[in-house]
Amino acid sequence: MSSSSPRSAGDAPVPRAGLLRFNNAEDGTARAALHEVCASRAWGERMLARRPYAGADELFAASDAAMAELTADDLAEAMAGHPPIGRPKPGDPASRREQSGMAGASDALKAEMLELNLAYQEKFGHVFLICASGRTGEQMRDAVRLRIGNTPEQEREIVRTELGKINRIRLMTRIAEHGEGDAA
Repeated sequence: MSSSSPRSAGDAPVPRAGLLRFNNAEDGTARAALHEVCASRAWGERMLARRPYAGADELFAASDAAMAELTADDLAEAMAGHPPIGRPKPGDPASRREQSGMAGASDALKAEMLELNLAYQEKFGHVFLICASGRTGEQMRDAVRLRIGNTPEQEREIVRTELGKINRIRLMTRIAEHGEGDAA
């Protein structure tokens, strides 16, 4: 491990410059960057309060701790920032990238996902949330089929875990994107 590239829990390098810029950014700039990672204001404020971060492990541990502290309302706010699987936010490259497993899905699979998303949303009152990065459309369909049988309490904790995974990926991407830029 070099001193210029701290490593994440997944052993991916984190540009030191990006982390330093995030640590040193004005609160408003850092808050806006954190909101792009997770729509929960409570999560963002906890992350902001724990700055500066010495490295990726510390950043991810803080994210996990902040996620664990979220109330049901905070989780609902975080989920509201995520589009349904199969329908990424228009004009949002991160959303499109995260859901790329559905990009080549057949029309039948897309239609089935729409039906499953609606049934899930009717049961739980929020979108089906899964860390879609690296998953195929079939894997996401199978996950929603399995999870629709959960209790609301079980599903809330699964969603908390999935949001944590998404936040780690987004934090890594956000820091890497700004490794040489002017903002966090």
